[in-house]
Amino acid sequence: MNEKEMLKNDEIEIDLGRMFRAVMDRAWLVAVVAVLCAVLTFAGTFFLITPKYESSAMFYVNNSKFSLGDASVSISSGDLTTSRNLVDSYIVILNTRETLVDVIDYAGVSYSYKELQQMITASAVNETEIFRVVVKSPDPQEAEKIANAIAYVLPKRIGSIIEGTSAKVVDAAVLPTQSSSPNYTKNTMIGFVVGLALAAVVIILRELLDISIHKEEDIAQCGRYP
Repeated sequence: MNEKEMLKNDEIEIDLGRMFRAVMDRAWLVAVVAVLCAVLTFAGTFFLITPKYESSAMFYVNNSKFSLGDASVSISSGDLTTSRNLVDSYIVILNTRETLVDVIDYAGVSYSYKELQQMITASAVNETEIFRVVVKSPDPQEAEKIANAIAYVLPKRIGSIIEGTSAKVVDAAVLPTQSSSPNYTKNTMIGFVVGLALAAVVIILRELLDISIHKEEDIAQCGRYP
C-alpha cells in the first residue's frame, strides 16, 4: 500500500470517528427523538388503527372413497398427495361468490361477498391435508360467527361440487379473547428504531455540512488538503 492510499484510509477513519463522536455528543438528543417517535407511533397505533380479531376453523380433506353406482371403491390411505392437491381446489371453492353468499346468509351479516372475501384467508397447515380458514373482523363475536358459518357451509358446497371427496371439520371456531392486530409492542419498537436512525442521520448530515473550525484538530485536518 502506497503513501497516498494510506493517507486516504486515515482520512476515512478520522471522518468516521468524527461522525461517531458527533452522534455520541448528542446522545441525549438521539434518545429524546427515539422516545418521542416511539410514543407517537404507539399513540397512532392505538387511536388510528382499529383492532382486528381472528377466529379460525380447521378442515380435513378426505378422498378415501368414491362411489360408482351402488359400489364403493377404496383408495389407499397412503395417497396423501391427492388430498393435499385438493386443498387448493377447496380454497378456490371457498372464495367463490355462491359460497360466500351462503356464508353471509347463514351468519346473518351485512357484508358483500367481495368484502367478506377480504376478511378471509385460507391455507394448508404445514403442507398437510388439513387446511385452516381464518376470519379477521373488528368484532370478535362476528369473527367467530363467520368462521363457524364457513364450517357449516363449505363442506356442503364441496360435497355438491367434487364427487367422492369431502371436507370434515377438525376444529370449530371459538371466540377470540384478544386482538390479533395491531401489534403495539412491535410498532412501538419500530418507531423507536426509526427515531434513533432519523436523529443519527440528521446529526451526521449537519456534521458533514459544517465546514467551520471548532478546535485545533480541524485546523490540522484542513492543513492536509492542498
